[in-house]
Amino acid sequence: MVETKSIPESEKWKKEHIFSSEEAWKRSYEEVSTRIDDIKHYQGNITNAKELLTYLTKGEEISQKYSKLYVYAMLSHDEDTRVAESQARLSKVQQLGVKLSSATSFFTPFLLSLDEQTLSTYIKQEEGLQYFEEDLFDTYRYKEHVLSAEQEALLSEMGEALQAPRNTYGMINNADITFGYITNDQGEKERLTRGKYALLSKSSDREKRKEAYKAYYEPYIGLHNTIGSTLSAAVKNNVKLTKLRNYPSALEKALFGDKVPKEVYETLIQAAHKGKEALHAYTKERKKILNVNELRPYDLGVPLVEGVKYDISYDEAYEMMLKALSPLGEDYVSQLKEMKAAGVIDVHETPGKRSGAYNIGVYGVHPYVLLNHRNDLDSLFTLTHEMGHAMHSYYSNKHQPHITAGYSIFVAEVASTVNEVLLMHHLIDHEKDDKKRRYLLHHFIDQFKGTFFTQVMFAEFEKIVHEKAEKEEPLNASAFNEVYEELFGSYHGESLELGDEVKYGWSRIPHFYRPFYVYKYATGYASAIHIADRLLKGDEETKNNYLEFLKSGSSDYPLSLLKRTGVDLEEGEPIRNALNVFSGLVKEFSKE
Repeated sequence: MVETKSIPESEKWKKEHIFSSEEAWKRSYEEVSTRIDDIKHYQGNITNAKELLTYLTKGEEISQKYSKLYVYAMLSHDEDTRVAESQARLSKVQQLGVKLSSATSFFTPFLLSLDEQTLSTYIKQEEGLQYFEEDLFDTYRYKEHVLSAEQEALLSEMGEALQAPRNTYGMINNADITFGYITNDQGEKERLTRGKYALLSKSSDREKRKEAYKAYYEPYIGLHNTIGSTLSAAVKNNVKLTKLRNYPSALEKALFGDKVPKEVYETLIQAAHKGKEALHAYTKERKKILNVNELRPYDLGVPLVEGVKYDISYDEAYEMMLKALSPLGEDYVSQLKEMKAAGVIDVHETPGKRSGAYNIGVYGVHPYVLLNHRNDLDSLFTLTHEMGHAMHSYYSNKHQPHITAGYSIFVAEVASTVNEVLLMHHLIDHEKDDKKRRYLLHHFIDQFKGTFFTQVMFAEFEKIVHEKAEKEEPLNASAFNEVYEELFGSYHGESLELGDEVKYGWSRIPHFYRPFYVYKYATGYASAIHIADRLLKGDEETKNNYLEFLKSGSSDYPLSLLKRTGVDLEEGEPIRNALNVFSGLVKEFSKE
């Protein structure tokens, strides 16, 4: 962990690119708050095309200003989650978001009260409405899922309360959680941190891995009833909203916005089950190489090729990434070079900083990327992954108007994972040392396992627990334990002895508070393998189509955008191809 004061300014966010000062943020906050009050007056007062255009124009302006307020507050909070002032600012802007949602909640019911012919007439009368035309007509897809204006307003007012389980878990997992003790190299006891756990989980010393594993799970086991309560509330809230909005299931509600058939989700899970044999073979090979009587979960992270260690500084990682991504063209690489010192990336793990990594785009400014770089191979891949998101944000914001600049999470994971796959091929293809090449091959397998199989396992967990809630079956920590343990064992095979901690694994997964999100990692990975393979063959048409895809934002539905790159997830071939790749990797690794 690095002290904040020792970090170069080029490796920190420049939040002043959003607001020059906290005072400027406060002034904008007051402006948005006032304008939200003003926009309320449009309820019941949109009677012609001109008034419709005025409302929509003002609404978009407020939305864009609010986004900047929110991102600034979120970045400030995530730099150090312990700071009360930052917590208060984020809470304040979240409350403003509820107020904005409430003030505009009347519009969808109003729009759906108009017949489509009337809307067409309005658009012909006011030229400016053509900018909003596609979104307006798309709203009619939701007609049977939209409530009355009064009910929508009430739900909007409940927004903050409905987000309470997610927010509570976030505070537990980031600010309050305290891991158990481990023994350092001097024989002294010290607290485990996430960064230390990431390193110790790869240690060749099995006792150290075991000690770190138990210290990591200690708080989650101790808090499993509390966390179980938050997750149960989140799932039940989602199921209740599903019923209120007249969707057949929580899964179909989640897929509706992207226009993804539930069969894509179900086919993904079915394909993963059919491909589990290769994963079981890999687990068996791991047990054999480690030469242990019982393979345990704390053995799953240790590299199987000894004597290889990567110490990759942030600067070195950035250069390696740039070389690996050269198949994407000169413009892509040059933009990445500019981002390095442009205040886009907060690089290092510091006290109180939010864990993990993410990208968030700010329209009219630039993307912001959070990292916790630890000078290892995983950090190189995380950097490459998040900069894929950042470049997607950059291209979409540059080439799309505000209304279609924001892309779906579904396609976002393609943009990030293409980068990862290109990096992996680059590293393997340029490695002359046999041991290091074998190490990279093993890393590719583990990356595949984590990005595909683990995410599908999570997706199946979500599906099962939501179905339990829909059937009004008990949903608590005990139920979560049972489902998670069964799935973990099923995916990893009989060569793994689960132990007592595994069943609590659900309690450490923040993505479960964003229902039916993680499956997109798996579909993105399968799509990325397909696209990267053609890029590496120098297919100029694929490169051009892919860059256009990155520039497309949400100008079409995700599956349609992907089809333009040659990926058809409804047919399922990219998923089957990806599983064949994994099987081939395992066979190659087992032979060497």
